[in-house]
Amino acid sequence: MNPARLIHRALPALIAVSAASALFFSAVPGFGSDTLTKNADAAKADADSLTISLITCWPGADVYELCGHEALRVRGCGRDSIWNYGTFNFNEPNFIYRFVKGETDYMLSSYPFAWFMPEYSDKGRRVVEQELNLTQDEAKRLLAMIQEEALPQNRTYRYNYVKDNCATRIVERINQAVGGPTVFTDSVRYGTFRNEMRQFHRNYPWYQFGIDLALGSGIDRQLKGQQEMFVPLDMMERASTARLPDGRPLVRSTRVLNEGTGDATLGPTPWWQTPLSCAAAMLLLTIAVCAADTKRRRISRWWWTVYFGLCGIAGCLIFFLVFISEHEATSPNALIVWLNPLQLLTAACVWSRKTRKAAMLANWYNLIAVGVLMLVWPFQPQSANPAFFPLMACAVILGATYAIIAPKESYKIKESAGGTHRASGRKTTSDTGSRKTK
Repeated sequence: MNPARLIHRALPALIAVSAASALFFSAVPGFGSDTLTKNADAAKADADSLTISLITCWPGADVYELCGHEALRVRGCGRDSIWNYGTFNFNEPNFIYRFVKGETDYMLSSYPFAWFMPEYSDKGRRVVEQELNLTQDEAKRLLAMIQEEALPQNRTYRYNYVKDNCATRIVERINQAVGGPTVFTDSVRYGTFRNEMRQFHRNYPWYQFGIDLALGSGIDRQLKGQQEMFVPLDMMERASTARLPDGRPLVRSTRVLNEGTGDATLGPTPWWQTPLSCAAAMLLLTIAVCAADTKRRRISRWWWTVYFGLCGIAGCLIFFLVFISEHEATSPNALIVWLNPLQLLTAACVWSRKTRKAAMLANWYNLIAVGVLMLVWPFQPQSANPAFFPLMACAVILGATYAIIAPKESYKIKESAGGTHRASGRKTTSDTGSRKTK
């Protein structure tokens, strides 16, 4: 058949089918020309809208991961990025010294969200996203603020472990974006910064021992509930019930991005490896040494040097933190009565008869000052690590033992001229084979 004749015969049928299709689809919701236009506009609006979320990461195995981590996720307008207040440059000159001194400079960094997740999923750490219930204007205002803050000239800030960290900064920025303070649950769970740290450091007793040495009474003041949100997990829990200034819930929805193990920290430290067990062992050894020394009326100088040498080294660090460091929480620290650089003199002076007076004064100081410190400790604000008391008791016992024995300790001095010698307070004289005692 001629193709032209075939098309001519089929054309009326094609026109009829097309007309019927147009009539049918125009009657079905979503297929009209107006609806298609609206759907296209809605899709474009969704692409241009911003969604900002809290990202909470559970604790990890390393000591700097024990309280978890908090960050902001921004999606929309062609982006899916993370905004992280917890970054620092380890390669900066004198980083360790500056960090100990208190010049803890952290930075706000932004990078693709895809780069963020592997660090936590590979370590089995749970990650939870809480989408914030912000209007588009509030979301855009928040994004504009953190973009400005992330500029090279603005991104560095002076980090404070409990007052200005990756979690507290986010709360401040949200409050600024919504034009008022967010209302969080203000119930008190831990009471002090130190108590909250101890809860999250419970399997790391030596790390907590170091914190209790270095940080003074500033972290023992009573807190309001919202101040406990320096720990990201506590912030996440309180955010779930928080309200914006106009009464809206802060969180629109919550989802788990990585289930993880829940607790990726190390297991509990065996009891015999804890600071308290080691301190108790040192106290027992000190008692044994002092008992033996008292019986034989001589000082085991090596043990005085070991103990007070360690106290002096720790004292140098505490002296630096109290009087030189810019860390807010390191001063005042009552431990400086016990741990101070002068203990190094105690360790050295016990070896020479010429420095016996100095050693005597130092040991009397430890007997009286450290003994009084132990007695008044329950009545002052600073909380102590349980291991401190056996260690302070060592200083008191050593001081008392030295005060008792040192004045009577025998220093045998032979005098060749005249053939005289003094021993244990008795003087004898030798003369041509005969011996007289005076």
